[in-house]
Amino acid sequence: MTHHKKYQTILVSHDGPLARIALNRPQVHNAFNETMIRELQDAFDSVKDGAGTRVVVLTGQGRSFCAGADLNWMRKVKDFSFEENLEGSKRLAELMYTIYSLPLPTIARVNGAAIGGGTGLMAACDLVIAAQTARFSLSEVKLGLVPAVISPYVVRRAGESACREFMLTGERLVAEKAQRFGLVNQVVPLEDLDRAVQERVEQLLTSGPEALSTCKELLRRVPGMSFDEVRAYTAEVIARLRISREGQEGMSAFLEKRKPKWTAES
Repeated sequence: MTHHKKYQTILVSHDGPLARIALNRPQVHNAFNETMIRELQDAFDSVKDGAGTRVVVLTGQGRSFCAGADLNWMRKVKDFSFEENLEGSKRLAELMYTIYSLPLPTIARVNGAAIGGGTGLMAACDLVIAAQTARFSLSEVKLGLVPAVISPYVVRRAGESACREFMLTGERLVAEKAQRFGLVNQVVPLEDLDRAVQERVEQLLTSGPEALSTCKELLRRVPGMSFDEVRAYTAEVIARLRISREGQEGMSAFLEKRKPKWTAES
């Protein structure tokens, strides 16, 4: 397992095709401040541009996943002007979109509480695997605020009806209820969390890397398209993949009853 850049608030390690990004401020339940937002942006940008990484796991060190915005940061933010607030919020919005649109599959390994922006970071990932003990809440309304920047990702993941319930009430959800809402894909006992994540990583590594990246683009673009646009775009996407090197290899492997080449790399 190789460690790269030295960060103050996160840990990044690589294990073959797997990159692991861990929020590393356990003493404040991995709450984020401007430093963590900047470092996460850098880490996800590096992962996207680096060769060899095929799956990214996002998790938290210690007992929590992420408790949302840091209180000391909030103390500063409280005295910021509109312009200063806008700048900070835009950086968080940029980070959320970077995670959501990453061309690699992402797994949120939710080891404990994910509150406010923590629920948002998790919602921007593709698969969310949570420990039974994890708790979730969008409690911004209790502070006279709203989960603005994270809302596109939470609403896309859990749907409007569920979000009306938990964004307006700020209710604290147990893992099973979060799963019923679609906020979480899988709930396992804490001691099984690593095994469950590993199983998902292995599933993802048997899929074509190009196919996964195109699939994410499809998921991002199709919901906003009209049927006219969709017909042209989707037909072109599959035609392009069928003649691509990966598509050719995948179809040949299937027809020849052998494993495709990309599985050997994992």
